[in-house]
Order: sequence, then structure tokens, then C-alpha cells
Amino acid sequence: MIDLQVNGAGGFDLTDDPERLWDVGAVLARHGTTAFLPTLVSPSWATVDRARSVLLAGAPDGYSGATPLGWHVEGPFLSPARAGAHDTAMLQAPDPGAVAEWSPVTGVRMATLAPELPGALSVVEALVGNGVIVSAGHSTATFDEARAGFDAGIRGVTHLFNAMSPLEHRDPGLAGAALADARVTVWLIPDGLHVHPAMVSIVRRAVGPDRLAIVTDAIAALGVPPGRHRLAGRLVDCDETSARLPNGTLAGSVIGLEQAMQNLAEFTGCSIAEARLAVTVVPERLLAAAGDASGARVASAP
Repeated sequence: MIDLQVNGAGGFDLTDDPERLWDVGAVLARHGTTAFLPTLVSPSWATVDRARSVLLAGAPDGYSGATPLGWHVEGPFLSPARAGAHDTAMLQAPDPGAVAEWSPVTGVRMATLAPELPGALSVVEALVGNGVIVSAGHSTATFDEARAGFDAGIRGVTHLFNAMSPLEHRDPGLAGAALADARVTVWLIPDGLHVHPAMVSIVRRAVGPDRLAIVTDAIAALGVPPGRHRLAGRLVDCDETSARLPNGTLAGSVIGLEQAMQNLAEFTGCSIAEARLAVTVVPERLLAAAGDASGARVASAP
């Protein structure tokens, strides 16, 4: 069971402290996760370098937690207008040079960016050329701008509907473009808060079981009592069901992947076996489709 987006768990925030990667993986294993993409939230370049070093150094002796398959760097090339829980002070203009060394073999497996930003498509092409999966998110992209991103090589959409322009019948935007494009895998956070359960069901009917993945977008609060936690340096108030910034903005989730899968089945009426596709076959296919452009072996989910 693969989670494409995990910000932290067990009281550990991966952007603040990427050295706790293996502690997070140990917690995730208790919530049904077999493999995951540890996620950095609009990090500094120094943080990305630290994170890559931790992953490439390998697991400690005796490690039996979930397997990290490479970092998911979410930002900093995001739209300030759709930053969500990201700190707008950390956002930057797209720069292909800043990501030139990113690849699966150097520790980065996925990147999320806003395709409408000036220079973003050059970054997409550079990352895709290195074998990195690129996803669109935190974006104000129009339908045409989103399609241009897909044509450039974007193959995912990060937490569909959240932190992007709303789906309108005359202006379908990024969400509409993703639903209409068979090349694109979309993922949802099925906690009952980020997306209404009825909309989860509508999306699954629209894209079918082959293009829908689910993620937790879990933060440090997963697996520990409610209270105040941190997400990339920002304070987050967490109760039994939600995580929010002091202003009420949702800031990731507190659910585990097994619960997310059960929610998908409940929201859509599909069987658990069918729901499992969204955390096994679909994310694994997305990860395998990119691989490493240089031909080097890239780790797969166990």
C-alpha cells in the first residue's frame, strides 16, 4: 500500500526535520502503509539536500517500517494565490537550474508545481528528462494552461480540488483538464473534509479505477494525541479528525492510509478490494512509468 504524499507522522515533521524519515516510516507501517513518498512542503534548497542525503544513506540496521521510495518535493514553485497551508514567503519563481540534479537516483521521485507560472514548463521538461514524476498542484491554471502542462510531461494532479481554482462549467480549470485527460493520474484526500464524499464518488466514476489514487497528506499529528503540531515551521491545531492553521485553513490530515482506503470504499460503494487499487496498482503504475531517464535502476514498492 503506497502513499504518494506524507508530510510527517508520530510527532515528526519531515520538512522541519528530514532526519526523522525512518521514525516516520515506522509509524506509517502501523497504519497500513507499505511504501511512501516522504513529502517536503515548499522547502529551502538546503532542506532538500539534507533530505536527499538522509534517504541515500539508507535505513538504520533492523529497520522494519514503510519503505520510502524517494522524496516528493511539493513546491516551492507554487501559486501564491493557492498556497493553502504553504508559507507564501517560501515560494519561488520556477528555475530549471535549481532542480537540475534531482532524479530518482539522487533521492527525488516526484515534484509538485503550478504549471501556469512563467518558466514552469521548462522545469517540467527538465524534471521529466531526469525521470522525476511531475504533478500539478497549488495552482490557478486555466484549462488550457493545464493541458499545456500535461503536454510538457505532467502526469499527476496533487490533491485534486484542494488549493486550485474551482471546477466551473464554463471554466473547468486544472481539475476539469485532469478529469478529461487519460494521461493523468489524480489523487484525493478521502478524509471527508478535503473533498465531500459525494465528490469522491463522482471523481471515481469520471476517471474509473485506473486513474484514481488516494493519499493521506498526513502530518506530524498522525499516530499521536490531538494538540498543537507543526507543518514546515507553521503551527497547526489538530483534533481527532482534522489539522488546521490558526486561521482555519486545512493543513494536511491526521488519517492513516488504511483508514483512507476504507473511507474510499464507504464514499463510493466499491469493495475494499476495488478501493485497494487506489493505494497499490494505480500509484505503483504512476511511479513505474517515469523511472530514471538515465537508465539506472529505480527502487519499486515492495
